[in-house]
Amino acid sequence: MDVELKVSAMDKVIPAAEFARNFGRYRDEAMSGRIVRVTSHGRLIGGFLSEAQLLDYERLRRREREVLRVDELDDETVAAIEAAEYGVAPE
Repeated sequence: MDVELKVSAMDKVIPAAEFARNFGRYRDEAMSGRIVRVTSHGRLIGGFLSEAQLLDYERLRRREREVLRVDELDDETVAAIEAAEYGVAPE
């Protein structure tokens, strides 16, 4: 049973066996900016992406865990936080 995955038009979804048989082809696709999502028995098991996409992912992961202390923030940032309103996008 195939699982319907939400993917962009640039992404490709392929079975693991196909990925293994045609690694060079999918390597080239990943290098061109396409994410190659790999499935096994209809379930997503991983993805193959370009170096730039991987670096971007790693950068986002680092920021996700970044801890900021209020006493380390500059006055302008503290003022912006204090003036912020819930649900209102900053200008």
